[in-house]
Amino acid sequence: MVGRWWRAALAWPYTFGVLVAAAIGITAIVFSAQLGIALKDPEGFLGPAYVRLPLMGLAFFAAGILPLALKRAGVRHVVRGMRDIVRDEWSWSRVAHIATGLLTFYVCYVSYRNIKGFLPVLREGVNFDTMLTRWDYWLMFGNHPADLLHSLLGTGIAAQVLATVYVSYLPLIPITLAAFLVLNRDFSLGAWYATALSLNWVLGAASYYIFPSLGPAYTNATLFDALPTTGVTQLQESLFINATQNYEDPTGAPIWGIGAFASLHVSVTLTAVLFFQRTDQPRYLQVIAWVYFVLTVIATIYFGWHFIADDVAGAFIGWVSVAIAGWATGNGFWRQRHHKIQLTADGDADSESDSGTVAKPA
Repeated sequence: MVGRWWRAALAWPYTFGVLVAAAIGITAIVFSAQLGIALKDPEGFLGPAYVRLPLMGLAFFAAGILPLALKRAGVRHVVRGMRDIVRDEWSWSRVAHIATGLLTFYVCYVSYRNIKGFLPVLREGVNFDTMLTRWDYWLMFGNHPADLLHSLLGTGIAAQVLATVYVSYLPLIPITLAAFLVLNRDFSLGAWYATALSLNWVLGAASYYIFPSLGPAYTNATLFDALPTTGVTQLQESLFINATQNYEDPTGAPIWGIGAFASLHVSVTLTAVLFFQRTDQPRYLQVIAWVYFVLTVIATIYFGWHFIADDVAGAFIGWVSVAIAGWATGNGFWRQRHHKIQLTADGDADSESDSGTVAKPA
């Protein structure tokens, strides 16, 4: 009996991700209890994470079945068509896998944000900005990387474009997760992506404690005086206000949000890029993802969020997260999965994962 349960646990693509979520969740609870700082739910563009993630899931559920319902039954009988699709192609197992992916991501993200928020208290007085600044000047032959980018790209249109790219990361990542979980019929691929993103939060939280740092925008702000007001400017000001409140009263202030090493903007966007590539997504999607990643890297330096070492460390975290999550979900550590996203189809899609079995590496 034990052996059967053990084999089932190993076969389930979410076993590793759930264990990771449980570990970081317990860590956040222990830190919170020891420090006397209550856990907080970070709010986003659609409210708290426990609201926006289910909303995204429902939105993609509707987006996935509505066109097929119209195709099957026409406008007059679209409700009947949707009901038939749900009956034929949506099982409780499929819903459970989607819910597990969203919950794993949610627990890891909220725990990461809170553990990051405890940083000024647990690592009080420890700061590596001077060391990271020196590395930047050495790598750029005595120049600051941000200065070079401002001279090369200018501080007009480039600032607006890069700011849009940088801020758009906040909704885009959970949107892509919801899309893969809901629209994809291969459970192991959704588990792979959810687990990889979750590992980013865990490894990122650890990296903040290894090299606590604020970033050039907060330690050498005059370098960025020439930049126009953008969404990034507003975000940096908001985080600065939160930081001031945390220094005054960490128990009552919003979650601390400043951390340079490592760059999770870089790690998470590279995770998406590598995942799209490893799962053989359409070429145009891969190209868009790579362009977005490159612009994100530039934006992190351009606006002073990060040092060069932060971006290098972030890229490493992203690569490791995709590799480990691929292995943990049965998709292979190195090998490419030639499985494009399998949308709910009108009876002709491969149903290899409707039973909940893990697709093995090709």
